Amino acid sequence: MIHPLHSALEVVIAIDIGGTTVKGAAVDFAGTLVARQTTSTFDAGRDAYASVVAVTRRLVDEAAAAGFRATGIGIATPGLVDSDSGTVRFAANLGWESFPLRELLEAELPVTVRIGHDARMAAIAELAAQDAGEGYDTDYDNALIIPIGTGVSAAVVTGGVLVAGATAAAGELGHMQVIPNGALCSCGQHGCIEAYASGTTILDRYRQQGGTLASSTEAIAASIDTDPVAARVWGDAVTALAIGLSGLTAVLDPAVIVIGGGVSAAGDTLIAPLREAVAARLGWRSTPRIERSALGAQGGLIGAAIIGWADRVPDAGFARQASLSLASSGAAPSTGAAPVTAGIVTGGTAGPKGAPHA
Repeated sequence: MIHPLHSALEVVIAIDIGGTTVKGAAVDFAGTLVARQTTSTFDAGRDAYASVVAVTRRLVDEAAAAGFRATGIGIATPGLVDSDSGTVRFAANLGWESFPLRELLEAELPVTVRIGHDARMAAIAELAAQDAGEGYDTDYDNALIIPIGTGVSAAVVTGGVLVAGATAAAGELGHMQVIPNGALCSCGQHGCIEAYASGTTILDRYRQQGGTLASSTEAIAASIDTDPVAARVWGDAVTALAIGLSGLTAVLDPAVIVIGGGVSAAGDTLIAPLREAVAARLGWRSTPRIERSALGAQGGLIGAAIIGWADRVPDAGFARQASLSLASSGAAPSTGAAPVTAGIVTGGTAGPKGAPHA
């Protein structure tokens, strides 16, 4: 448990589902962290849904042990998401198709579940964090929020409105084809941005091209000045992103592009060449600001917490307090295949009987 005794006795459970990890947190109405968990999405042979259930159950139990009642569950998930029905229509990195996530979770736990697209959840958090500042930055009324982790996605804000699209499929930047006859993507197409620029594919391509000095995407970013393979693979990622972002800029005219997700931790190693590459493709017009998210890889989790409160919208300071609380808590306890110990999610939790598997 992270949170000290507190007068408020309710929390929401926020879950951010990624293709590599499932992150979760129990957060009170002020944005203060009560408990935190993480697990590998496909750890110890589990499917993605089983990992979501494992983390959620553990957080509900930890909150209850600390005297808090879970009043809602908010989920940020990749893919084509129907928030009204709580269904993930398609998520390539999770192996889900027409997956009734809300229905299954509400059958598991007596708590109301709300589900949203991961990039749009990150955008909700970014906009909320702006509201809590000394003065709202009106550039965020026309913005692209780009989380880059295992996948690559986008949230579109136009005229202050977060755009979902006609079929709630807006923002699938990662599956924009930018390299003709290019690398195979997890969606089955060739040449998608995600096939070059996600955290997973950067490392995969580095290894495929003979790279041996770096063992993680972070290490690749740190070694581009000394490792030719790292420099080439990183350059390919920047190029793919720049093609996509310059195209979106030409169509949508954003004032700011915000890069979040785990890959954004590379900082100026990513942002500086990306600014230059986008500007080179927009010589006929001004280039929008391109900056790193203040929330980093936590935007989706914080957005999930916000929707978890449903109509009880937290105040403007919630997102920033949640970000500070998550940052100060350090790394979340990580589950494994070992038996349950304090603060650890067991690796053996399974989904409901008859639940579809990824």
